[in-house]
Amino acid sequence: QLQLVESGGGLVQPGGSLRLSCAASGFTLDSYVIGWFRQAPGKEREGVSCINSRGFSTNYADSVKGRFTISRDNAKNTVYLQMNSLKPEDTAIYYCAARRYFCSIAVSATDYDYWGQGTQVTVSS
Repeated sequence: QLQLVESGGGLVQPGGSLRLSCAASGFTLDSYVIGWFRQAPGKEREGVSCINSRGFSTNYADSVKGRFTISRDNAKNTVYLQMNSLKPEDTAIYYCAARRYFCSIAVSATDYDYWGQGTQVTVSS
Protein backbone atom coordinates (compact mmCIF):
# COMPACT_ATOMS: atom_id res chain seq x y z
CA GLN A 1 0.00 0.00 0.00
CA LEU A 2 1.36 3.39 -0.99
CA GLN A 3 1.67 5.62 2.04
CA LEU A 4 3.24 8.90 3.08
CA VAL A 5 3.82 9.66 6.74
CA GLU A 6 4.68 13.09 8.10
CA SER A 7 6.43 13.68 11.40
CA GLY A 8 8.25 16.43 13.26
CA GLY A 9 5.41 18.79 14.03
CA GLY A 10 4.85 20.32 17.43
CA LEU A 11 4.60 23.47 19.47
CA VAL A 12 7.33 26.06 19.03
CA GLN A 13 7.78 29.68 20.06
CA PRO A 14 7.89 32.46 17.46
CA GLY A 15 11.35 32.63 15.94
CA GLY A 16 11.95 28.96 16.57
CA SER A 17 12.59 26.09 14.18
CA LEU A 18 11.15 22.71 13.29
CA ARG A 19 12.09 20.08 10.75
CA LEU A 20 9.29 18.08 9.21
CA SER A 21 9.87 14.71 7.59
CA CYS A 22 7.84 12.92 4.96
CA ALA A 23 8.61 9.22 4.71
CA ALA A 24 7.24 6.87 2.08
CA SER A 25 6.31 3.26 2.39
CA GLY A 26 5.13 0.90 -0.30
CA PHE A 27 6.87 2.86 -3.04
CA THR A 28 10.08 4.76 -3.67
CA LEU A 29 9.99 8.52 -3.75
CA ASP A 30 12.77 8.98 -6.26
CA SER A 31 10.33 9.08 -9.20
CA TYR A 32 8.08 11.65 -7.62
CA VAL A 33 7.82 15.34 -7.06
CA ILE A 34 7.06 15.98 -3.39
CA GLY A 35 5.07 18.96 -2.26
CA TRP A 36 4.40 20.36 1.18
CA PHE A 37 1.03 21.95 1.81
CA ARG A 38 -0.55 23.46 4.89
CA GLN A 39 -4.05 24.18 6.05
CA ALA A 40 -4.95 26.51 8.88
CA PRO A 41 -8.40 26.46 10.52
CA GLY A 42 -10.99 28.11 8.31
CA LYS A 43 -8.57 28.50 5.43
CA GLU A 44 -7.95 26.68 2.19
CA ARG A 45 -5.05 24.31 1.77
CA GLU A 46 -2.08 26.17 0.33
CA GLY A 47 1.14 25.07 -1.29
CA VAL A 48 4.27 25.75 0.74
CA SER A 49 7.08 24.18 -1.23
CA CYS A 50 7.94 21.41 -3.66
CA ILE A 51 11.02 19.57 -4.85
CA ASN A 52 11.56 17.62 -8.02
CA SER A 53 12.42 13.93 -8.07
CA ARG A 54 16.19 14.40 -8.11
CA GLY A 55 16.25 17.33 -5.74
CA PHE A 56 17.84 19.95 -7.97
CA SER A 57 14.69 22.01 -8.49
CA THR A 58 12.72 23.56 -5.68
CA ASN A 59 9.92 26.09 -5.39
CA TYR A 60 8.52 28.08 -2.46
CA ALA A 61 5.51 30.16 -1.62
CA ASP A 62 6.39 33.83 -1.15
CA SER A 63 5.28 33.65 2.48
CA VAL A 64 8.03 31.16 3.38
CA LYS A 65 10.90 32.12 1.07
CA GLY A 66 14.11 32.61 2.96
CA ARG A 67 12.75 30.82 6.02
CA PHE A 68 11.87 27.30 4.83
CA THR A 69 14.11 24.85 3.00
CA ILE A 70 12.95 21.67 1.31
CA SER A 71 15.34 18.79 0.70
CA ARG A 72 15.25 15.11 0.02
CA ASP A 73 17.28 12.00 0.71
CA ASN A 74 16.17 9.41 -1.79
CA ALA A 75 18.38 6.78 -0.17
CA LYS A 76 16.24 7.18 2.95
CA ASN A 77 13.04 7.58 0.94
CA THR A 78 12.38 10.78 2.85
CA VAL A 79 11.75 14.45 2.13
CA TYR A 80 12.33 17.18 4.68
CA LEU A 81 11.02 20.67 5.31
CA GLN A 82 13.30 22.76 7.51
CA MET A 83 11.32 25.65 8.95
CA ASN A 84 13.19 28.52 10.57
CA SER A 85 12.10 31.89 11.95
CA LEU A 86 8.63 30.52 12.50
CA LYS A 87 5.74 32.93 12.87
CA PRO A 88 2.30 32.48 14.43
CA GLU A 89 0.82 32.63 10.94
CA ASP A 90 2.72 29.44 10.08
CA THR A 91 0.42 27.57 12.44
CA ALA A 92 -1.38 24.87 10.44
CA ILE A 93 -1.55 21.19 9.68
CA TYR A 94 1.26 20.39 7.28
CA TYR A 95 0.85 17.71 4.65
CA CYS A 96 3.22 16.15 2.18
CA ALA A 97 2.04 14.86 -1.16
CA ALA A 98 3.49 13.10 -4.19
CA ARG A 99 2.96 13.48 -7.90
CA ARG A 100 4.92 12.86 -11.08
CA TYR A 101 6.21 15.39 -13.60
CA PHE A 102 7.35 18.86 -12.60
CA CYS A 103 7.62 20.87 -9.40
CA SER A 104 5.81 24.19 -9.24
CA ILE A 105 4.20 25.99 -6.34
CA ALA A 106 1.41 26.85 -8.77
CA VAL A 107 0.36 23.21 -9.09
CA SER A 108 -2.95 22.61 -7.36
CA ALA A 109 -3.34 20.19 -4.50
CA THR A 110 -5.81 18.29 -6.65
CA ASP A 111 -2.98 17.39 -9.02
CA TYR A 112 -1.16 15.42 -6.35
CA ASP A 113 -1.82 11.70 -6.23
CA TYR A 114 -0.74 10.57 -2.78
CA TRP A 115 -1.10 12.31 0.57
CA GLY A 116 0.02 11.88 4.12
CA GLN A 117 -2.21 12.29 7.15
CA GLY A 118 -0.65 15.59 8.23
CA THR A 119 1.28 16.86 11.21
CA GLN A 120 0.28 19.81 13.39
CA VAL A 121 2.60 22.80 13.66
CA THR A 122 1.71 25.40 16.27
CA VAL A 123 3.72 28.59 16.66
CA SER A 124 2.81 30.38 19.85
CA SER A 125 4.38 31.98 22.89
